Amino acid sequence: MKHFNLFFALLMTAFISTAQETTVDLSLNTNYSEELYFKFDTQHFETYNADAWEIAFLRTSAFDFGERINTFANIEVYEASDNPMDYDSIDPLNIENWTRLYNSDNEWGSGAFDQGSATYGWGNYDPSSHHIKGEVVFVLKYPNDTYKKFMIEDYFDGYTFKYATWDANNSNWTNEQSVILPNSNNPNKMFNHYTLTNNEEVITSPDLSNWDIVFQKYETDIQGMKYPVLGVLQHPDVTVAKSNTLNVESIDDLEFSSQINTIGHDWKELNNDFQYQIVADQYYFLKYEDGSIYRFYFTSFEGASTGNFSLSYEDVTQQLDIEEFDKNNTFSLFPNPITQGELNLLYDTNANIVTISIYDITGKKIISKTQNINGFTHSKLDVSHLTNGTYLLKFEAGQYHTTKKIIVN
Repeated sequence: MKHFNLFFALLMTAFISTAQETTVDLSLNTNYSEELYFKFDTQHFETYNADAWEIAFLRTSAFDFGERINTFANIEVYEASDNPMDYDSIDPLNIENWTRLYNSDNEWGSGAFDQGSATYGWGNYDPSSHHIKGEVVFVLKYPNDTYKKFMIEDYFDGYTFKYATWDANNSNWTNEQSVILPNSNNPNKMFNHYTLTNNEEVITSPDLSNWDIVFQKYETDIQGMKYPVLGVLQHPDVTVAKSNTLNVESIDDLEFSSQINTIGHDWKELNNDFQYQIVADQYYFLKYEDGSIYRFYFTSFEGASTGNFSLSYEDVTQQLDIEEFDKNNTFSLFPNPITQGELNLLYDTNANIVTISIYDITGKKIISKTQNINGFTHSKLDVSHLTNGTYLLKFEAGQYHTTKKIIVN
């Protein structure tokens, strides 16, 4: 059996060596003035002006909420009062006595406004209406020393909020605004973005289905202090694992995380000449919900002078999709998704007979193939007659069996 396992390993090595790695050159523009969203399986990317928005309102559920401040805009968020009755009398001169709040860099639904002292950050649950009612008054300080007071008054499948601008010359609040922002706006996006400066909602992100990672400024803890950094945050529906080696033998060797800053900012560093360089041996594996895995790593980063960077990536789903039942039974398949109507099956087993079955999503068996074998086998399965969609493949070798999801495109 050891002879066949060696042959299997050699064949898989040959297969891996032919994998196609793609390198893409991208840019955030000078001073990182653009946010960039990228999707691996389509190589699709979109860029948006980083200063186009000020507050992002999570809109993916009637019951889940979150409000993030734009770190690129250098806007500071303070809790000015936990009493909504103080809204009219808030004075920015008291800012030194207030608590500054920050976005979480671990999860999308925990923004600066969610860090307030109310039960839900900015508000409390109202059992009579089943809404979240605003309790906290915030003040936003802009880099040009403009102040805006801001309060979320209500949430239920959308936000009702109000804000005003401080007139330093007359020591009063002006330009009072009240806004209703329903979640039904932009139904394919994660956030509805709003600019208080221009009093309008803006489109400044792609649809959720069109990105895996976003390059943007965010704040993170560095030695116990909050600092703004340029880094990468991941889509809520993907998981990411880090590795210090390019060649990972099994998916079991990777620890995937849903924490949105798993990639983060430390894939680059300043050298002694104060030039950015890529950190050596820093690799990432991004996994979709369907089990597909992309490996990627950064190859260059030019810093704020140009915002240019590049990364290399490839689909390694099949390289990692090798299932070893025990020392005597191993199974793999490729390609997946299947685009040319033919599926390759690799198995090394001490069983004399194997059975391969394919079921549709209703559980109906649509293909069944039994083979007499002796050790390592590479067989091909014609699936050209299957319509596009998702199926389950069951592999049985004696008392051992496994089921894998396959996709026909």
